[in-house]
Amino acid sequence: MKRFALLGNPNSGKTTLFNSLTGSTAHVGNWPGVTVDKKEGTYKKLGEPINIIDLPGIYSLSPYTPEEIISRNYILDEKPDCVINIVDATNLERNLYLTTQALEIDVPIVVALNMSDVVRKQGDKINAQELSEKLGVPVVEISALKVENLDSLMETAFKASNNVRKGQSIIEDKNLSHLVNDIVIAFKGKGVDNPLFHAIKLVELDEIEVKMHPDLVQMVEEFKASFHDEVFDNDFEAIIADARYNYISKHYSITYEHHQEVEEDGSQKKEKLTKSDRIDKVLTHRIWGIPIFLVIMFLVFHFTFSEDFLFLGAFGKLFGNPDGLNITNPGVINFFTGMGYEGEALEGIPSLGVFLQSWMGWVTGSIIDLFDSFMPGGQWYTSLLLDGLLAGLDAVLSFIPQILLLFFFIAILEDSGYMSRVAFILDRAFRKFGLSGKAFIPMLTGFGCSVPAIMATRTLEDEREKNRTIRLMTCFSCGAKAPIWTLLAMVGTWIGWGGDLFVYSIYIGGIAAAVVYAIFMKLFSRDQYVSPFIMELPAYHLPQARNVIALLWEKLKHYVIKAGTIIAASTIVIWFLKSFGWEDGAFRFLMFSEEIMEEGVGTGEFEWVLHIENSLLSYIGRGLSYVYYPLGWAQGADGWKYTVSTFTGLIAKEDVVATMGELGLDESTIALNAAGVYSFALYNLFTFPCFAAIGAAYGEQKGKEFWLTLAWWLIMSYGAAFVVYWVGMLYIVAIWAGILVTLALIGLVVGAGVMVNIRQKRHLQNEA
Repeated sequence: MKRFALLGNPNSGKTTLFNSLTGSTAHVGNWPGVTVDKKEGTYKKLGEPINIIDLPGIYSLSPYTPEEIISRNYILDEKPDCVINIVDATNLERNLYLTTQALEIDVPIVVALNMSDVVRKQGDKINAQELSEKLGVPVVEISALKVENLDSLMETAFKASNNVRKGQSIIEDKNLSHLVNDIVIAFKGKGVDNPLFHAIKLVELDEIEVKMHPDLVQMVEEFKASFHDEVFDNDFEAIIADARYNYISKHYSITYEHHQEVEEDGSQKKEKLTKSDRIDKVLTHRIWGIPIFLVIMFLVFHFTFSEDFLFLGAFGKLFGNPDGLNITNPGVINFFTGMGYEGEALEGIPSLGVFLQSWMGWVTGSIIDLFDSFMPGGQWYTSLLLDGLLAGLDAVLSFIPQILLLFFFIAILEDSGYMSRVAFILDRAFRKFGLSGKAFIPMLTGFGCSVPAIMATRTLEDEREKNRTIRLMTCFSCGAKAPIWTLLAMVGTWIGWGGDLFVYSIYIGGIAAAVVYAIFMKLFSRDQYVSPFIMELPAYHLPQARNVIALLWEKLKHYVIKAGTIIAASTIVIWFLKSFGWEDGAFRFLMFSEEIMEEGVGTGEFEWVLHIENSLLSYIGRGLSYVYYPLGWAQGADGWKYTVSTFTGLIAKEDVVATMGELGLDESTIALNAAGVYSFALYNLFTFPCFAAIGAAYGEQKGKEFWLTLAWWLIMSYGAAFVVYWVGMLYIVAIWAGILVTLALIGLVVGAGVMVNIRQKRHLQNEA
């Protein structure tokens, strides 16, 4: 089977093209040794199936990031039959920089001019035939979003793959060309494939090439000694980069014809703002940008977690009806609540997320009831299946609809181009406190999974900024923690808020906490460096259904696989620890048949009861609870259950809810007040992530910095939970005292922020 690799810049439409070509055949794994996504799929419309490999989005083939190294090594070592270079036609000059590097490799190449429909809509034109002649490779105009001309692209790539192609260079400087040719000859003598690419990279003193061919570095060093450039001196990497852009501007950019409108007097009209520019004037406004972001995120959580959609019940009470909407029809109530509502009336209509979760809970609950109807009571294997495996999976799987709906909204925001603006907005707002938007990019990735987010910190060139970013990563709630917030959101009566507001406060509060923690990190650090932040903002466009569905499918598959393996295994372990222990002087299964009592009188009926208070798990949990007693949720008869649940989250964060379900903690049995609920939530938000994320942090830091990160996660989570619980208790006991302490804490943060801002300004003035 032939293999075609997709190569292109971020936001060039490469992933959209991949999804359009591969459809349901696509699957995602990891590149060997790293956590960067490896996407593969099959294109089936040609005479033979074609394996499509979606390489990571990169700007060059230099070894600056793991993604660039992966793409480079794949093309050089795996030798795909053809490289399809996706070029954003609306940003031709910048995108062709990567093309000039790929052209130096001995591999068939086809350039796909993506977003050609946008170019035409702007009234512009690209002479694809002329560009093809200048590049020396086929050029095909396409629109991956609208699925235009993709079959023609693949047919062209198939033809190109049948021909041998030698790399070509765009370097025009005679002296540099002479040096490159000498090194090419040396590489050919050593039998090295792709000698032109390796030669140019060695001239740039590329890190990989220097390590691989130290014997040839002397040729470059001797040449550098006699070479001088008025602008770049003897920095060959900068000289070659400048040569690439000059060549692109001189030879390739002229193929792009801009449409020019003229006024009636013959003068040229002022360039009109694009639709994206007009939208950005609102969404990235220096004052309204962050409030708009907060409103958008609130709507996402409201549609996903609210028990009172659009606050219809609250408005009903406001306008005189103490029972809100007061829906009493049993059929309507059962429809909205998944057959599970026990009250007499509904005060409000649940949101779509709560509606779907209710029915999913009914499905999983019905499955458990079905097995319970024919399994023999009092047997250890019955308990293992019902109280262990099925109860644990039910606690996790019943939240699938809400989690998928949450990721559906986030996927829309990402695919439309808005999430890129969020990083820009945050950079502009927080740079004055010594925080960079460049660090926020991996943090925002943490909303999906902490593992790739931690790996993404490799793009931060300053080691201290990288360490700070990794330590703040747990402030951004990963998808695996969503079941925890979903469960606690249903305990809204203790919080006094709606479930949507609770979850909203966790996500937004996490971002705010990251800023607060970062301010104090800066306050007690002599480091005032803030990395520069340059980011391409893609044009706004309607999200493609194929992309959104593909993302949701990957999330669902990952979630179900984890539930069927890691979580299932851990629930069995938890079941054993909770079901066996010492009673009556013997180690035994702790389930007994006991008579049902009503007001102290037996009814003659019996039920199977688990004496969990004597279990191995209870002894472990009670021992650990003393450590967490000051946080509120470890107090009381059920305190040990919360403690054990937080520890199982080290395996996988979904295990927190699975363990709580096995121990009988659900929305109807969690007896924590508002302070306790928030304390438990914040501890699980900020504390150690799963073992996989801890491993990723170890791979990025190691040594003293890694152990400092672990200490920071523990102190940050414990401290936040402690403060929130006791300040919350102050509000419950004496609201005026809670307000005074809150104002004092706010004053402390503001004061620290002002001091950091002053130091940052002085640093910038000294640099200037």
